[in-house]
Amino acid sequence: MADGGERRRAYIGSFTAAGGPGIVTAAVTPGTGALKVLGGLNGVPDPSYLALSAGGDLLYAVSETAEGAVAAYRVTGDRPEPAGPPVPVDGSGPTHLAVHAGHVLTANYGSGSVTTVPLRPDGSLAGGPSGVLRHTGAGPHTPRQQGPHAHQVQPDPSGRWIVSVDLGTDSVRVCTLADGALDVHREIALRPGSGPRHLAFHPDGTRAYVLNELTPTLTVCRWDAEEGFLKPLSEIPVLAGVPSGDAYPSGVVTSADGRFVWTATRGEDVLSTFAVEGDELRLVGTVICGGHWPRALAEYGGFLYVANERSGDVTWFAVDPATGLPRYEGSIEVPAASCVIFG
Repeated sequence: MADGGERRRAYIGSFTAAGGPGIVTAAVTPGTGALKVLGGLNGVPDPSYLALSAGGDLLYAVSETAEGAVAAYRVTGDRPEPAGPPVPVDGSGPTHLAVHAGHVLTANYGSGSVTTVPLRPDGSLAGGPSGVLRHTGAGPHTPRQQGPHAHQVQPDPSGRWIVSVDLGTDSVRVCTLADGALDVHREIALRPGSGPRHLAFHPDGTRAYVLNELTPTLTVCRWDAEEGFLKPLSEIPVLAGVPSGDAYPSGVVTSADGRFVWTATRGEDVLSTFAVEGDELRLVGTVICGGHWPRALAEYGGFLYVANERSGDVTWFAVDPATGLPRYEGSIEVPAASCVIFG
């Protein structure tokens, strides 16, 4: 939560089952982007992904377990405090969440569904789910695509639509949210076997970039907010050459000015920088992520931050304003780190 524009905090999720501390709060140093751990909170098992309310005074976390839950915390100091008990999401393995229009939405990887949980006026969870949208379908990649695996859910920049990215069905669903439930407006098919994981919108709201996990590629799309339509244009590699071993893309973000797109790839353990050239992307180069198994990527204040799951740290990078290429600056230890967000 920001305080007078000066006090900035990072919130880091982790896998407690792998030795992670839960939710970690860190201070962000103005000018350098450096992080300093302030404390931790072990509130729910495996809080692997986090999201803040629009005002930054509520923090929400998934519990990425077989049972699946979401929890809310009040941000009043350096240690978030529980704002009521966790709420089951009627789905397994929630791996991502978003806050929109008085609801928390969770993408449940294990059950291939998206859950809608209503919020009270004070931002706390109102109770159980008001709706569960169950995806259907499969893909050609076995065993990863034997059924649906919702991996991300988020509103589009216009706020009119909710998009969910499904690794198991090679598709992106565009939905409306009404009366506490999601309804599919249309489903956009991507290349079979690509395994889409996450999507990032361009700041101008006319383009989107879908990162594919099962093939290390990025699908460039046009986005029509009037029609709620995602049109795939091209698919490009996120690596300069053939991977030497495992290569599983994980995170994708766009720069605030819309000039660059960055991706993280696990196994190769690199960050890739793309220059935005109209409806096309050009790979500028790759750099080592500074750790092992970069699960999530974030941009904040002109710096890039990477949650490295297997090396147990969060690294940060300054960004060259001309090329967009990241330059390693430092790291903090966070065992089994899974995401990092800012407020």
